[in-house]
Amino acid sequence: MTQIERYRRQVGIWLLGMSALVLSMIVLGGMTRLTDSGLSMVEWKPIMGSLPPLNQDDWTIAFEKYQQYPEYQKLNQGMSLSDFKQIFFFEYSHRMLGRFIGLAFAVPFVFFWLKKAISKKMLPSLLILFILGGAQGLIGWWMVKSGLVDRPDVSHYRLTVHLSMAFLLYIALLWTGLTTIRGAPKTTRYHRLGRFGIILLLLAYLTILSGGLVAGLNAGAQFNTFPKMAGEWIPAGLFILKPWYLNFTENLMTVQFDHRLLAITTFTLSLLFFKLSRNAETSKNIKRAFFGMVLALCLQVTLGITTLLTVVWIPVALAHQSGAVIFMSSIIWVLFELYHPPLVEIVDN
Repeated sequence: MTQIERYRRQVGIWLLGMSALVLSMIVLGGMTRLTDSGLSMVEWKPIMGSLPPLNQDDWTIAFEKYQQYPEYQKLNQGMSLSDFKQIFFFEYSHRMLGRFIGLAFAVPFVFFWLKKAISKKMLPSLLILFILGGAQGLIGWWMVKSGLVDRPDVSHYRLTVHLSMAFLLYIALLWTGLTTIRGAPKTTRYHRLGRFGIILLLLAYLTILSGGLVAGLNAGAQFNTFPKMAGEWIPAGLFILKPWYLNFTENLMTVQFDHRLLAITTFTLSLLFFKLSRNAETSKNIKRAFFGMVLALCLQVTLGITTLLTVVWIPVALAHQSGAVIFMSSIIWVLFELYHPPLVEIVDN
């Protein structure tokens, strides 16, 4: 038995653990956004910034720095130090979790590499993931910087880029971890369902990115009725900005309408995907994965509508963002079972 085969399961568990950490980073990032905490730390110190304020003087200095920027001057003027500590906690926790994720990837990676437990085929992928993870930290600061100017809010474009990278890392880690643990070769037995599933995954990803634009523009706090929007099925005002293409990223009504439309399309195609799977001869593992996907879909749709009707109540909105991760994970589970069934099933068929 080679070192790669001996450590295969441990490497897979490590990667799944990394995907869980990225998931928690996404959830914590959502909490930071919903509590308007992201601009509480106005400096980026990757090394020295690991320690929080340790005494009253340190807290006073951090608060005075925050007071020099537009969010305090235009939105939070008169905020107490105790209130500042609350929003500081969320942003500090978010940044520290990011640093921990970097260590949690780097240290085991070096260990497995020295043990010759990482194949030459997997090595480039892991290095790319590590680089992308580091770039995510830079993107996060690039996003924060956009809110430290005249407009006391981060750019919704940069927020969406930050969110898209987080989900991309999560998907890649989850998929790599699952396939590493099972170790089954790729099969094309369910290639038709697999192609449909990939399209659905891309559509779900696009829906999540549109949700990033909604969050960045605070568009979810507008037009809080469903199924109609502003009293109409297709509301007037979708294309009031010039040039027309700006409406897709700048017009609050259009951004929310697009998110609704993408969500409804994803819901419809997911049910069709499930129906197609029922008409095909599939294994018990695949059937379980599809049922899990439908449950995650129904949960996410319910949370999305509730978030809208409650005018983005923080607990529900945070659950909605978490639900997006769960639904994306369920599609990955389906694709994993379709493309990498257990070795016993491959041999039997």
